[in-house]
Amino acid sequence: MSTDQQTLPLPSFEGAEVVVSAPGPGPGNWAGAASATLDDGTIYLAYRVRRPIGHGRGVSVVVARSVDGVTFEQVCEVFRDAFDADSFERPVLVRRPDGGWRLYLSCATRASKHWWIEALDADRVEDLPDGVRTTGLAGSEDEAVKDPVVLVDDTGWRMWVCCHPLTEPGHEDRMTSKLATSDDGLVWHWAGDALAPTTGTWDARGARVVAVLREHPLAVLYDGRASAEQNWHETTGIAHEHDGRLVADPAGPVAVSPHSDGALRYASAVRLPDGSTRFYFEAARPDGAHDLFTSLVPR
Repeated sequence: MSTDQQTLPLPSFEGAEVVVSAPGPGPGNWAGAASATLDDGTIYLAYRVRRPIGHGRGVSVVVARSVDGVTFEQVCEVFRDAFDADSFERPVLVRRPDGGWRLYLSCATRASKHWWIEALDADRVEDLPDGVRTTGLAGSEDEAVKDPVVLVDDTGWRMWVCCHPLTEPGHEDRMTSKLATSDDGLVWHWAGDALAPTTGTWDARGARVVAVLREHPLAVLYDGRASAEQNWHETTGIAHEHDGRLVADPAGPVAVSPHSDGALRYASAVRLPDGSTRFYFEAARPDGAHDLFTSLVPR
């Protein structure tokens, strides 16, 4: 076990609680791909609801809130058809520095392997479905962009983006994480590769940054998998900054599900005022569906 694995809070399936159940039984029914943020004592959770291929895929994004971090009430819901998208994947909800709210959406282009990232802005969370739309990152013919992780502070905006190369048909599932920066969270500039797969290891097919655990030096959680067959069944690893770049921890995954396909992915971390960390993650249950779980790591 590495030093980071010993000292940093990490998500765990053991003792975790279900906060949102899958929309149905069996593989392909998933609740998750969530991001969470703490605002004035309330945890806001944005997550995707997905059904199997042929039955809708990512049909909507729900924003919910909770005081205890376990029991959530729905605040609003955004549907993919309003964006002419084939599917939704990971959303991110951000409190803007001016006090408003922004919801980033991962949108699949119809009849394509391409994805883009859209932004919705509103003064209140409840108004996000009718908010102002802006295409944040459009992707390109050669690259799909999705599943952002967004931080904003006095230095500006940063976004870690999951990028899928589209240059080889049949291999669009490959994942590399890149970093983008912005002054306003709408117009983004690429700042280089952040984390790439490691040949010959458990993450050889993909490395997707999903949560920032520590900023100085940088440490992140990421989703990884070894093969195309493991697509959608990623497990969670840790990467830390070394000589100015992120390096995957050689110890391998730090969190997996003991059930079905083993998936434990799309982790999100919320640091609470008492120093504890609450994690949210999508994980496989015995029937192959994925529920949205939470686990709490004390200070």
